[in-house]
Amino acid sequence: MKMPSVKYQRGEMVMGRWPGSSLYYEVKVLGYDTKSQLYTVIYKDGTELELKEQDIRNIAGFQTRSRSRSRSRSPGRRRSRSRSPARTTRRSSSRTAAAVAAAAIMESAPSSRRDAKLKDTLEVRLSPLQQTSAAENNSNNKHEKKEENNTANKVNEFESKVEAEPELNQGRYNLRRRKEDGDAKPVETKPEQLEEKDAKVAAAAPANLSTPLDFGGKIGAYFWLLFLPAWVLFVVLQGDLEDPSLVNFPPPLPPLEEFWDAQALGFVILWVLLQALLYILPFGKLSEGMPLSSGERLKYRTNGFFAITVSALAAAAAVYLGVDLTYIHSHFLQLATATFLISVLLSAYLYVHSCYAEPAQLALGGNSGNVVYDFFKGRELNPRIKNFDLKFFCEMRPGLIGWCLINFAMALAEMKEQRLDAPSYSMILVNLFQLLYVVDGLWNEEAILTTMDLMHDGFGFMLAFGDLVWVPFTYTLQAYYLVSHPNPLSLPAVGAIITLKLVGFYIFRKSNSEKNAFRRNPSDPKLSHLKTIPTATGKSLLVSGWWGVVRHPNYLGDLIMALAWSLPCGFSHLLPWYYMIYFIILLVHRDSRDMSECRRKYGSAWDEYCRTVRYRIIPRVY
Repeated sequence: MKMPSVKYQRGEMVMGRWPGSSLYYEVKVLGYDTKSQLYTVIYKDGTELELKEQDIRNIAGFQTRSRSRSRSRSPGRRRSRSRSPARTTRRSSSRTAAAVAAAAIMESAPSSRRDAKLKDTLEVRLSPLQQTSAAENNSNNKHEKKEENNTANKVNEFESKVEAEPELNQGRYNLRRRKEDGDAKPVETKPEQLEEKDAKVAAAAPANLSTPLDFGGKIGAYFWLLFLPAWVLFVVLQGDLEDPSLVNFPPPLPPLEEFWDAQALGFVILWVLLQALLYILPFGKLSEGMPLSSGERLKYRTNGFFAITVSALAAAAAVYLGVDLTYIHSHFLQLATATFLISVLLSAYLYVHSCYAEPAQLALGGNSGNVVYDFFKGRELNPRIKNFDLKFFCEMRPGLIGWCLINFAMALAEMKEQRLDAPSYSMILVNLFQLLYVVDGLWNEEAILTTMDLMHDGFGFMLAFGDLVWVPFTYTLQAYYLVSHPNPLSLPAVGAIITLKLVGFYIFRKSNSEKNAFRRNPSDPKLSHLKTIPTATGKSLLVSGWWGVVRHPNYLGDLIMALAWSLPCGFSHLLPWYYMIYFIILLVHRDSRDMSECRRKYGSAWDEYCRTVRYRIIPRVY
């Protein structure tokens, strides 16, 4: 079978259209993927993108704009310089990028050549696409002027006279050449005639859902589906040993009947239903999420602090009425098994639900075509049952608040098992530290809407298992360990650990607040003092405050707090330090993912950022 010929060859210099705009730039072809039928090209600033064949033109078909001095003096040019090449105009009464470019050429060229110049330019009408970046700048943002000046010095700009029709089979950006009009005189087009088309057309166009597979790809999906439940089982069984030393690995498996308890399943179901009821009650703020690819903003009920307050009152009432919450400690394995079953059933539902979702509702990373990988990673970005957002609910409610309930039950179990009148200092510190972490997250619940989980990751087994099983049954390991393995602390040690916790919490909260505020509205006058590095994608990289110290100051704060959580357990065994070790591995892995993705996305701007902020997580160490 004869392979189809490739129009543009590797190493060839061509003109590539910047997605979402009418501007063409000189790019080099790096390769062609026959499966996706996309060309990989690299711009002069180092940014790599995948383009369709209809978004690429031969250099010979374009006329290079003159970089004369008159260009910098042109009022039309000054108008266009305030916009990033990756952005479309937002105001319906303003000119599109193509109209501005045409005006610039007309004003900078002698009058005798204007007709010829205009005939050679291309008129473009593109369906507007809202960027999903939280750090996107407004049209009058000072960052855009910096970015355009930075980019304009690196690439040559070209325009073409093209009418873009909304053909759904061509994908998100559709360009078709208009038939030649012969020698007919060009008609002067009013700005109103160049207004953007309805965003619904862009939303209807299927997005390219092909992205590199992570977590080991398809083989890795099989591994994680087996490893994650096995690890939870290991820490639960190992922590229950009289001597949890790793020399006693593996812990003996109990009889199969000990894994199951119908009452435990009923307890978990009631807990999830209680949290669902608290979630849908009309208390708290109705917050908007970040813009989707269609420009739509989903609404979320951010009443997590109300939910944990009611849950705490319910737990206190249960103790007052004589309910034995130490049941959670004595049936920890059965509760974990029941929650695992619920997470599997939820994941299966999510996969089936995604098969009926519109293409625009799917996530970029979970649509490989491999059932196992897509089941693990999650196909649909924001699965909902009417207005009930399943991902947001699971992310912040049953597991996170359940974490605090389990810790409280472990404190009661320690008093019962060790015959104490009050919990030990170690148990109190672990409970208070982790309670503060959860309450802070629920008080600032709106900030979760700008995280990678909510904005980019699909909702599948990875997040469902992580939210419902991994968090409440592994993050409580310190408290679970202290029930049977007490560790007395002196008052000076208590003071030192509290100080360490507060330092980590301050760094974590301050850096997250800076990031969230900048992502939501980078043009806020309150943020005018922040230093940024503009990029060629319309975003700016923050290099002020804690983000000018290390690239991930929130990770630094998290690590310091994790250290404070583990220290109350002492150094007799490695098991209670699991969270610290796991978190270091997790954050280093996240950092490597961020590095490769940001370098591909931001090109030379990311290199400049790395030179400005040298250390990744720990200053002068890593």
